[in-house]
Amino acid sequence: MQGAKIAIGGKGGVGKTTVSAIWAQLFAQDEFDVLAIDADPDTNLASAFGIPTDQSPEPLIKMKDLIAERTGTGKDPVGMYFTLNPKVSDLPEQYWIEINDVKLLVLGAITRAGGGCACPEGAFLKALLSHTMLQRQELVLVDLAAGVEFMGRASVQGIDALTLVVEPGGRSIETARNMANMARALGIRHVGVIANKITEQAQTELIQSQLGDAVLLGTLKYSRALQEADLKRTAVFGADTEITDELKRAAGQLSELL
Repeated sequence: MQGAKIAIGGKGGVGKTTVSAIWAQLFAQDEFDVLAIDADPDTNLASAFGIPTDQSPEPLIKMKDLIAERTGTGKDPVGMYFTLNPKVSDLPEQYWIEINDVKLLVLGAITRAGGGCACPEGAFLKALLSHTMLQRQELVLVDLAAGVEFMGRASVQGIDALTLVVEPGGRSIETARNMANMARALGIRHVGVIANKITEQAQTELIQSQLGDAVLLGTLKYSRALQEADLKRTAVFGADTEITDELKRAAGQLSELL
């Protein structure tokens, strides 16, 4: 399990950041060397660890001077050539912060239209994610950008398992189904599902029936305590012991697959 690369995705608002934060803490408690990466443009993973807004790291994607230096564009990249494979191997140690034995690297993602492809920021993100997936020895957990667009990028190479967080809703299930299909096409061997915000067993059964051979790793009830933690920007780990225990069981099931 040490050295495994796990991506966590799904439609926006389904709880993937909560799952990412709690899993990171659980794996760290089990003495794994954990690197948690926030690759969502909303960069909320720090708050899920209980880090105050004014102490949250600046996302690397916003460090224009750093990106210009590493991609060779200078300060005005418009119409200029840039390095497609910039050096990034030294950056994780420089920019991660440590909280409760977890190393947190806030990467962010490109938000402007068409920004995920042929641009310096895109090359920088791809290189950094590829480095963490293919070269790092930590157990890496990546909180993906919401939706399916991220799955179309080569930066998902090296992922050992994709865990999809799904709530009982048609759009959430459709997004997860599309991501599961794309994951298989990209050669990701293990696709798991966390059913979240469940209020009755029939919802879990519906989610499972719609996602084919994806493994159901766990079922999380709707939690008012987690909602309160989100509103107050306090740590989600331990906010609801039943949720934490269920995610510990889910992590154990995922470990058996890997």
